[in-house]
Amino acid sequence: MLITTGSYAVDIAGKGCTAVYSTVKSWEGGFQGEVTVKAGSSPITGWAVKWSLAGGQTVSQVWNGKLTTSGSNVAVANESYNGTVAAGASTTFGLLGTGTATTPTLTCISA
Repeated sequence: MLITTGSYAVDIAGKGCTAVYSTVKSWEGGFQGEVTVKAGSSPITGWAVKWSLAGGQTVSQVWNGKLTTSGSNVAVANESYNGTVAAGASTTFGLLGTGTATTPTLTCISA
């Protein structure tokens, strides 16, 4: 597990990717976040990042990813143009949320 200022990363053993969240901006009642998905020592051909929203949060918009929500659970999967990531390389997606910005615990799953 890698922890850095303003970011939180989780590397799921055997899954081949790491996801790191950063808050880009925050304001009263909302925030903009960015997630970097990095392939491990092998290339990946698809990815999804999952997390749970804190109380009062919603995700209203995502770019460079496909958003799915179910209650407080959020998942963002790759678009057709950014699913393949070379070994050691990365791609990013952004989001707009409502509520107070927090740093979520991310789970990255790759194909």
